[in-house]
Amino acid sequence: MTDSTADLVILGGGSGGYACALRGAQLGLSVVMVEKDKLGGTCLHRGCIPTKALLHAAEVADSARDGESFGVKTALEGIDMSGVNSYKDSVVSKMYKGLQGLVKSRDITYVEGDGRFVGERTVEVDGQRYTGRHVVLATGSYARTLPGLDIGGRVVTSDQAVNLDHVPDRVVVLGGGVIGVEFASVWRSFGSEVTVVEALPNLVPAEDDFLAKQLERAFRRRGIAFKTGVKFTGAEQSDAGVTVSLESGEQIEADLLLVAVGRGPNTASAGYEEAGVTLQHGFVPTDERLRTNLDSVYAVGDIVPGLQLAHRGFAQGIFVAEDIAGLRPTPIDEDGIPRVTYCEPEVASVGLTEAQARQRHGEVESLTYDLSGNGKSQILQTRGAVKVVRSKDGPVLGIHMIGTRVGELVGEAQLIFNWEAYADDVAALVHAHPTQTEALGEAHLALAGKPLHSHG
Repeated sequence: MTDSTADLVILGGGSGGYACALRGAQLGLSVVMVEKDKLGGTCLHRGCIPTKALLHAAEVADSARDGESFGVKTALEGIDMSGVNSYKDSVVSKMYKGLQGLVKSRDITYVEGDGRFVGERTVEVDGQRYTGRHVVLATGSYARTLPGLDIGGRVVTSDQAVNLDHVPDRVVVLGGGVIGVEFASVWRSFGSEVTVVEALPNLVPAEDDFLAKQLERAFRRRGIAFKTGVKFTGAEQSDAGVTVSLESGEQIEADLLLVAVGRGPNTASAGYEEAGVTLQHGFVPTDERLRTNLDSVYAVGDIVPGLQLAHRGFAQGIFVAEDIAGLRPTPIDEDGIPRVTYCEPEVASVGLTEAQARQRHGEVESLTYDLSGNGKSQILQTRGAVKVVRSKDGPVLGIHMIGTRVGELVGEAQLIFNWEAYADDVAALVHAHPTQTEALGEAHLALAGKPLHSHG
């Protein structure tokens, strides 16, 4: 057995791991990165990129179906899933090749293999040991299921759903969070009958109640059925389909059951607990500088408690590389990380929900600006709104949006929140016309006491 040493040894090549590797190498650190699967991790190969390609194909299908309402004579003849998958895979392949090229160009030692953290700042891969002055744990997450619910046949997770070779006639989606509502949106656009089952009282339960209610109305208009506040009790497969049973006694017949109940941390087989890393429910707790309980051992991405978002892991990877290089970067504010759910209509937010704001800051104010007053939104024929929450006579504490393409507005929204802007600050900015960004400007104009294209 031979040993190799480096400034930085990274276990995992997903968003957090490769960002840390690229930034570390850029800062002059010697870097070893270990990945057992494909560089880019879940986000590139089974998550963000392929699912958003499916969602864009779904948008194209809707445009073809609804062309007549815009005076364009189009018709949707059907969905060719081989063609959809070819398009999706070409996007993934192009990004994968680009990422591989980036890593090769940065003088990073890339090791393919099943790595295991063995303590003493050492990762072992196929008998080879790599010891670093610092180690970053970045092993990502897996698609969870429920106890007693085996994945296979007509019961799938997002891992299998993203590569489905047909459009199911009837689908039950177990879980009304981000993954669940995104796939529900895709399949409905492709022509499926869809029912979402969510044990909590609302869809997208992590979002502001206003967004949840707006999304539920939109799903009703689209013909997407959903059952909230009801628990799943079992599923039985047959040659004809799958029967989903609920605690209420109701049974739903479907061709496919998508299990979208969240993602768990990939820590069980990585040697963490045996090497002395503190775990909480499988996750690796860290301090604000992403340090674990072990000296010079950091953790980033989905294994760290909090939002399981690729851009969070990416930002954490950069932060850790800079921290190790002695730049002393400012810790990441978790509340300031933007969140987007790419269903139709899109849901986007940053900062605190109104309930969270009241809990932390006491007296708060909120204002909702309806997209019916926004010219570009009317051109796009979308319904929705922008809701802004602020402390009483203080800075903006949260921005919550729903409507077609509002995910593109979250860039400005995160600047407003993270720079602790006041409504007057944003109201003074000029927003191009006609754009949906005007909705942010109008909302802040109204909150500043000078509503223009809104009643107040």
